Amino acid sequence: MTGRWTSQIRNSLGRFRAEEDGVTTISFVLVFPIFMFFFFMTFESGMANLRQVMLERGVDLAVREVRIGTLSEPTVDDLRERICDIAGVIPRCESQLRIEMLRRDVRNWVPVRSSVQCVNRDQDDQDAETFDEYGNNELMYLRVCARIDPVLPTTGIGRRISNSDDAAAGGSFALVSAAAFVIEPFRADDDL
Repeated sequence: MTGRWTSQIRNSLGRFRAEEDGVTTISFVLVFPIFMFFFFMTFESGMANLRQVMLERGVDLAVREVRIGTLSEPTVDDLRERICDIAGVIPRCESQLRIEMLRRDVRNWVPVRSSVQCVNRDQDDQDAETFDEYGNNELMYLRVCARIDPVLPTTGIGRRISNSDDAAAGGSFALVSAAAFVIEPFRADDDL
């Protein structure tokens, strides 16, 4: 009796080994999750890069308008609105954008501090933004920080960002753009 069961098991295993049904399904089940992981990582990276490029473009065009006088006497809110209008792919842009505009003296250079002011999602009331007054022929340094939430917070890069311990970030990452410019001399001063 034992020999009969053994031969039946051997025959069944032999038939199972010879069968080719389901081979593509097994390959698909093994490869598909890896493929989707790389797809999601690429998508998340692509969206972050797109938002960075659009933020850079928004800052460059807004700085150009300030520099040549098209956007005369801008306030922080004017600059924020203009940058957000141009960089249309940044969600909730106006509430997630912080601007620093600093005057720099070329003859007595003081380096710009390396820490960037970003929106602190851990606090309801934010610190005042640094916005120095400017005039003709002055060197200005503009730095903008935008808080961005990951598109796919449960996969790959998005999960690493969402699980970060930084309470100020609130599960987001910062995109930073900077520009230096000189106010064109043709702007009329109030003193003249």
